[in-house]
Amino acid sequence: MVDRNYVSDYTKFMDQFLQENPEVAKGQVEGRALLWDKEPIDLDERARNEQSALQK
Repeated sequence: MVDRNYVSDYTKFMDQFLQENPEVAKGQVEGRALLWDKEPIDLDERARNEQSALQK
């Protein structure tokens, strides 16, 4: 049987750390926005841009 109330030492540590250092969570959100939360790519526009780019 699994104890559903179990919380690992790591989870306890991270919960306490993030509570004491809220700027870390803010930095995580900002980093995600910078790297992952982007507008969808318009594939037709991308193809047109690639075709119109100067060839080296």
